[in-house]
Amino acid sequence: MDKAKDALIIFIKNPQKGCVKTRLADSVGEEQALAIYRTLLQITKNVTDQLACNRQVWYSKYIEKKDLWSDPNYEKHLQVGGDLGERMRTAFREAFSNACQKVIIIGSDCADLTSEIIKRAFHLLDDRQVVIGPASDGGYYLLGMTAYYPFLFEDKSWSSSSVLDETIRQTETASLSYELLPELNDIDTLDDLKQTQKLDMNRI
Repeated sequence: MDKAKDALIIFIKNPQKGCVKTRLADSVGEEQALAIYRTLLQITKNVTDQLACNRQVWYSKYIEKKDLWSDPNYEKHLQVGGDLGERMRTAFREAFSNACQKVIIIGSDCADLTSEIIKRAFHLLDDRQVVIGPASDGGYYLLGMTAYYPFLFEDKSWSSSSVLDETIRQTETASLSYELLPELNDIDTLDDLKQTQKLDMNRI
């Protein structure tokens, strides 16, 4: 992995009560949902700490000056755009404009994501143009590419069960080579939480 040429974009939400894990909060309450999200952020940080690449944290509302990500190994950015697709497209465009050759984006909702999976994604991009990490809800927890393909962020119903299939269809229509990673579980609901062994509710 070439730190100068490989970029990892980490999309996060500012951890504020009532603004994160809102579907989960319907079941466990806003305080518990916030605590769970803070735990997910820490898990994500632990995973990405083990990677030798350009690591970028992109905040949803504002850049926190002093927080978990106040580490010289992480760049801080602010998400720009309307829907999720536009915000991701902007982040990818900026990374590729800075001479990165492989760019991967992840969120902070997947407790089962490991550094090994991300390393494998970067490795797959040696021979593939796109790599996708399918989420069990029909979305994806990871998307990587070797060039800027803005159409992969267009014409989608974001946060729906069709995102993964639509992304694969667009990739195939453009005749891009791609590889799928193992399917993992994003945590958005109480059922998702129950399926994730890494989170001990008694310790949150």
